[in-house]
Amino acid sequence: MPSVPSPDPSERRAAGEGAPAEAALGTWPAPVRRPTGRDVARLAGVSQATVSLVFSGAEAGRRVSEATRERVRQAADSLGYRPQAAGRQLRLGRSGMILLAVPNLQGPFFGRVLEGVHEEAGRNGLAVVVSSGWGRATLTEAATAGRFDGLLICSPDDSQLGELPADTPVVFLDADPGTDRARPTVELDVAGGMRAAVEHLAALGHRRIGRLRSSHSAYTFRVRQAAFEQAVRELDLDVVELGVSLNEGHRAARAVAGRLLERADRPRAVVCDDDVVASGVYQAAAELGLRVPEDLSVVGMDNVTVAALLVPPLTTVDLPGEELGRAGAAALAALLRGERVVPVAPLAASLVLRSSTAPAGAAPTATVSTD
Repeated sequence: MPSVPSPDPSERRAAGEGAPAEAALGTWPAPVRRPTGRDVARLAGVSQATVSLVFSGAEAGRRVSEATRERVRQAADSLGYRPQAAGRQLRLGRSGMILLAVPNLQGPFFGRVLEGVHEEAGRNGLAVVVSSGWGRATLTEAATAGRFDGLLICSPDDSQLGELPADTPVVFLDADPGTDRARPTVELDVAGGMRAAVEHLAALGHRRIGRLRSSHSAYTFRVRQAAFEQAVRELDLDVVELGVSLNEGHRAARAVAGRLLERADRPRAVVCDDDVVASGVYQAAAELGLRVPEDLSVVGMDNVTVAALLVPPLTTVDLPGEELGRAGAAALAALLRGERVVPVAPLAASLVLRSSTAPAGAAPTATVSTD
């Protein structure tokens, strides 16, 4: 077979080939060798057994002085050494993975929660698997199959609250603290956030308020509804309410918002159960020739990215999703270490004032109507 002449280097450069010569010949450079426990021991001036003790868990690590542990950790950091988690987990009878179950993977608030969970889980040497659509049977199966060391169940609806094995570490997030009093629950002060939203609109002079509430059964939405009803009752406000499925997203919210705003007795202010629903209100208002906030004040809840990007930016209740995720993952990691978890107060929600609310104009004259 005739040989094929190789292009000279200048031709290769002209062709835009920046890969190493080995790649041009169909091979790639061998990967750089990973540092080992022996390398760490040599740099720290200790035995390899000492390195193993430092990275083998809290109990074994206590057999090494703090000064030596710190020297080993510094050596490991400088070399980029990562202990072989798989072998350690095998010895401990663990997978090293936890499950975060959320109602809707597309819900932007759960992205905030996942960010916090990932951050705290990484500090504790845990990997996170996230999924949605977990019903009672599938959560129970996940708890018993041994694939996960523990479960974080966020904003569960009633269909997810079955009997979970007593020996499975579980932490509930944004859930009813009475769900399982033997297990930790990290709550958000959604009631306080909802009260702040209603009080803000009342302070602007709005006496008639629309509400787009979630049609789902999750505890968090029941709390929001109860807080809303109490606030409007105490402030003697008129209300027009419609339900919307949050899982159906922006399109469903826009359709329901359109029905609300087309009414002859439409309210001049609207409170929404999340920011995606509020974005649907913006679009429905624009389609009807209504301006935010001149003709319609809008308040959301969650404070996800879209809230600041809307025009005008949305006034909303900030629910600290990242903090919720961190607190939940920290509690689960403590359970996995065999430690007791101390209950914490509900995480504070706060009203973020932007440009979507304004003082009420002329008071509407239509009679009250509640759907």
